[in-house]
Amino acid sequence: MLDYKVRTYEEAIEVIKEIGFLPLTQLVPNYPSLDSITSKEHWHTGSELDPWLWRAIFPGDGIAAYGKFVKKKSVLISSELLPLIHSTLGSPRSVNERYHDGLMSREAVELYTLISENEGIDTRVLRVQAGMKDKDMKKLFDNGLLELQGSMDIVVSGTKAKTNEAGEKNGWSSTSFETMDYWAEKNKIGKATIKVDEAKMKLKDHFTSFCSPETMKAIYKIFKF
Repeated sequence: MLDYKVRTYEEAIEVIKEIGFLPLTQLVPNYPSLDSITSKEHWHTGSELDPWLWRAIFPGDGIAAYGKFVKKKSVLISSELLPLIHSTLGSPRSVNERYHDGLMSREAVELYTLISENEGIDTRVLRVQAGMKDKDMKKLFDNGLLELQGSMDIVVSGTKAKTNEAGEKNGWSSTSFETMDYWAEKNKIGKATIKVDEAKMKLKDHFTSFCSPETMKAIYKIFKF
């Protein structure tokens, strides 16, 4: 495995640009993750060296798309590699087309519609607007968001602090979402113009250049080479 040691946000950017695909926690054997290349003592400190805060800064700066795109696990995908991975894991068909063919849940479609109408919407606001504020609706809400991230239809755009009427921070920050199309266009990231098989071959060549055979077995399963 490549032995990275990262201390600053700028150093983490260089790693993401180099390898293109960086899970937040261990996902692939003998492969870097954000928590494995950074010091545990800086996590959740709220300082500029806190990788937990960086996860929301990367998408805000257009450095990497962030979301639970793979096996319901959070990963960062560089803007350079995103077109190839989106072509491989995403779908060229619209959300509504997939829903009509029974390939998406009604909740996911409703959430996608609300996000597309309110790009950058706070999760708390989204849950209220979706009519899923009640406790017994939380699982449907969470599963809908996981479904949309897994199909790469939405991306985490950042976090928003909870504030009181005086505008003071009051409570934990929550995640905000944008559609992948909106985020990519905003950051001037075009879609892959090649066929899926060619995108997969390019990804295979990319990962083979620095991954061990053992690691590649897991990469194969993710991207279905």
